[in-house]
Amino acid sequence: MPANRPLPADLEPIETASRDEIAALQLTRLRNTLTHAYNNVDHYRNTFDAKGVHPRDLKTLSDLSKFPFTVKKDLRDNYPFGLFAVPRKQISRIHASSGTTGKPTVVGYTANDIDTWADLVARSVRAAGGRRGDIVHISYGYGLFTGGLGAHYGAERAGCTVIPMSGGQTEKQVQIICDFKPDIIMVTPSYMQVIIEEFVRQGLDPKESSLKVGIFGAEPWTEAMRQEIEGRAGLDAVDIYGLSEVMGPGVASECIESKDGPVIWEDHFYPEIIDPETGEVLPDGAEGELVFTSLTKEALPIIRYRTRDLTRLLPPTSRSFRRMGKIVGRSDDMLIIRGVNVFPTQVEELVLKEEQLSGQYQLIVSRSGLLDEVEVLCEVLPEHVDADRAALGKHLQQRIKTLIGVSTAVSVGLPDSIERTLVGKARRVIDKRPK
Repeated sequence: MPANRPLPADLEPIETASRDEIAALQLTRLRNTLTHAYNNVDHYRNTFDAKGVHPRDLKTLSDLSKFPFTVKKDLRDNYPFGLFAVPRKQISRIHASSGTTGKPTVVGYTANDIDTWADLVARSVRAAGGRRGDIVHISYGYGLFTGGLGAHYGAERAGCTVIPMSGGQTEKQVQIICDFKPDIIMVTPSYMQVIIEEFVRQGLDPKESSLKVGIFGAEPWTEAMRQEIEGRAGLDAVDIYGLSEVMGPGVASECIESKDGPVIWEDHFYPEIIDPETGEVLPDGAEGELVFTSLTKEALPIIRYRTRDLTRLLPPTSRSFRRMGKIVGRSDDMLIIRGVNVFPTQVEELVLKEEQLSGQYQLIVSRSGLLDEVEVLCEVLPEHVDADRAALGKHLQQRIKTLIGVSTAVSVGLPDSIERTLVGKARRVIDKRPK
């Protein structure tokens, strides 16, 4: 779908700077960050010393590869405030992950960090085509999750009018969209699917809503899902990327005029792509695990944080900064089924290519004896409720076998037979294998 919003105006000078100017700024900020972390965080001082490196060893940007990685376990081991680099009294806000797999990861922000975060989300909103005075409907969850408040402060900083709807209450979401007529919605792509379904359930055409732009993030989503959402909702779907350990939403964001991958705001975050097995830094264009080092954070500087997101770095297009390719999956979400590597997003692409199926799906992983098995749950759209669901399932099963290389069982249910996630990220995989 072509962009239906005017191209961004009033770009910041750094967004059109030369690569040499960007690299010089990164080097200065990277040296400051390493020194700040080493001097004020015991964990970093200990890990740097154990590896025999010191901040003064950073002579060029490539020297960052000498420094140790940070992983999520490091945040949990230093729970709650052990990685903070400023006194607790200087912390203006605390966010945390859900902690569903253990202790939550805790992140802190100084007043300056909050300002920087708002500036970068505002930059992201502008990149998506947002303009001062636009109404922004925010359906990301508020609270300890960084999505809602991060989007909120950034949209306000961009001069927009914010509707702090949060997640859930889907009927009311539709009512507010119809009555308040927002221009932009910020939400997870999976919950946008639910909102579209609610429009249809109420006899409304989602294409006739006031929404012109959807800024979608907080979970991986495919190009096929972009096309599905744009086609059903009649808006431009752009990708915003972030994670709480690095900042929250607004680490990178797509530009509406190109929609060719999120632009990394490299003046605040230094990206690397590594081989997830060896840790070796890979060249731009190679697929691997995304690693981030913050360049301006005060409360929680993060050094070489392994995101587990699998992607690649792409050359600049609409801005002077490099872009991320679509995330193909997470190294810790990859399923190995009878020797075949399977990512949920691979299945998603095939489900979305079946015109009679909705975009909702789940993978149920179980074990029979020594062998892992996968059942793919999906469902027909309401207008295809009388379709031959067994035939649809057999066709999808063959497509998965041919294109992904794994045998599955496929069950095609009636509309609304798959659980919806009303707040946060969709639950795409249910792993029933014994731990």
